[in-house]
Amino acid sequence: QVQLVESGGGLVQPGGSLSLSCAASGSIVSINAMGWYRQAPGKQRELVAIIISGGSTNYADSVKGRFTISRDNAQTMGYLQMSGLQPEDTAVYYCKANLRPHYAVWSSDYWGQGTQVTVSS
Repeated sequence: QVQLVESGGGLVQPGGSLSLSCAASGSIVSINAMGWYRQAPGKQRELVAIIISGGSTNYADSVKGRFTISRDNAQTMGYLQMSGLQPEDTAVYYCKANLRPHYAVWSSDYWGQGTQVTVSS
C-alpha cells in the first residue's frame, strides 16, 4: 500500500516562512515526479511546484522566487520551503507523486491527505 503523508503546515504571519514535507512509503519501484498543489476555499486545486526525477523544477508564477521544491537523495521525501508568505497563500497543500508500486506495471498519481497552511496576522 503506497502512502503519501504531508506534514509541516500551520499558522504563520504574513512575511513568514514554513516548510512542508511529504513522505512516500510502501513498496515503490520508482518515483517519476513529486509535486505540491494547493486548494483555497471556493477555488480549484492548483499546481504550486513540481520536481521530476532528473531534478528539473517548475513553479506557478505566483510563488516563483518565494517557494523552493526539493527531494532527498533517496527520493522518497519531498519538501516545499515557503518564504514571504502572504494571506493569498492560505490553502490546503497537497503532495502528489507519480510513481510505480512494485505490484503495478504502470506509474500512477498518488495524493496525500493535505496539510493546512494559514497566513494571517
